[in-house]
Amino acid sequence: MTTQELYNDISAKVAAGTLTPKERMAIPQQEMPVAEPKERARLMSEVALGYSAEQAIIEANRCLQCKNAPCMKGCPVSVPIPQFLDQVAHGEFKKAVDLIKTTNLLPAICGRVCPQETQCQGVCTIGKSLKNPEKAVSIGRLERFVADYERANNMQTVPAVAPATGKKVAVIGSGPAGLTVAADVRRAGHDVTIFEAFHKAGGVMVYGIPEFRLPKTIVAKEIDMLKEMGVEFRTNFLAGRTGTLEQLLKEQGFDAAFIGTGAGLPKFLRIEGENLIGVFSANEYLTRANLMKAYDTEHSATPLYKAKHVVVCGGGNVAMDAARMAFRLGAEEVDVVYRRTRNEMPARREEVAHAEEEGVNFRFLENPVKILGDENGRVCGVQVLSYELGEPDESGRRSPVAVPGSEHNIECDAMIVALGNGSNPLMEKTTPGLKVDDRGHILVDDTGMTSIEGVWAGGDIVLGAATVILAMGEGRRAAAGINAYLSK
Repeated sequence: MTTQELYNDISAKVAAGTLTPKERMAIPQQEMPVAEPKERARLMSEVALGYSAEQAIIEANRCLQCKNAPCMKGCPVSVPIPQFLDQVAHGEFKKAVDLIKTTNLLPAICGRVCPQETQCQGVCTIGKSLKNPEKAVSIGRLERFVADYERANNMQTVPAVAPATGKKVAVIGSGPAGLTVAADVRRAGHDVTIFEAFHKAGGVMVYGIPEFRLPKTIVAKEIDMLKEMGVEFRTNFLAGRTGTLEQLLKEQGFDAAFIGTGAGLPKFLRIEGENLIGVFSANEYLTRANLMKAYDTEHSATPLYKAKHVVVCGGGNVAMDAARMAFRLGAEEVDVVYRRTRNEMPARREEVAHAEEEGVNFRFLENPVKILGDENGRVCGVQVLSYELGEPDESGRRSPVAVPGSEHNIECDAMIVALGNGSNPLMEKTTPGLKVDDRGHILVDDTGMTSIEGVWAGGDIVLGAATVILAMGEGRRAAAGINAYLSK
């Protein structure tokens, strides 16, 4: 049965009210159309192409409308998932996106980059009934579809703002946590100013996530929406250097503040050769490509480091982004070195599959022990050690155990280290009384308030490097705390 025939059959049953739960479970999951792998590997355009309206309606009708809504419990911002899916199932796409926006103002972004398979979709009844979590209702793809539909048809509406309260809130950082706080606090009628260190707003969504996964025009649209709500943006403001938090509160008259500076301090291997030319943190590599458009050699604000064979160390989503970006920056061969196996990789399965389709070579059970340089101080290879899997560690993943004497070399002319990021200590060092843990994460109470009254924090600076939607959840909690505080 073709997609059109399936759509016609389901639509007729929905109109008649005769579509049974058994029939819903038998509806095949709709695959996301994607660009051809070998062509897209050299292009910055988006890889996933999105559902058609017919596919969206078919997929939404797989939802059983469970009364206990486990999917909502799996969502960090409690999107009313069954209700929005019901609207999609009936072709009411604008009503669907309006429902999502009651708790999530960034559906086009979350629909693209959130790990739904471990959150809302991970507890979906359909996936459990079919004994295959990957067959859950494709909530993220449907969220993306309705958000794109709204934008493509110029149907976006500016959220209502309550009457002015005369209170001012400073938001430090314009990543997902900061934008979420700004939206919820502004809706309550408070004046909001976002302070961003870079020259463009958007945080990790702009400098970290590549264009081929998240087009920057979409992020810009969401930021424009906040501006229409009355949120002010001040870019090129590095909190702790351009001005301190204390100055914002005492000299510029802000009544409350939120710290959402993220986790931008890259971690390294601490091995010989990491100071060679051609060794990058994934953070720097992706920032140059995403924010500064290194791939556009005629108009770029930064030089492009040309390399034919790139080795990436790591197994998360950032490692996948870096490896796939290397092809788009001209690499002919890309290896990902990871000290465990595919089963232990923290990256989303979809991202791993896309990387593999594009030609990325995975070298499992290997880890760098030395980076090799030539007479000019440039990378010419990586020495790696082989590993075997031992017993599970605290996270449940099996621990890698080195195989003595198994050192061997990989020739390459660039190395990218993608081992995650830590907290930048600047806020801690320039804000007296701000308490952090031994990893530099800001300590907060149940409402997200820090050790300083009137100052909240959330996102990666509290959680460590996490996800967009978890940062947004932190932002919603903090915004509720700020609004309650200012109402008193």
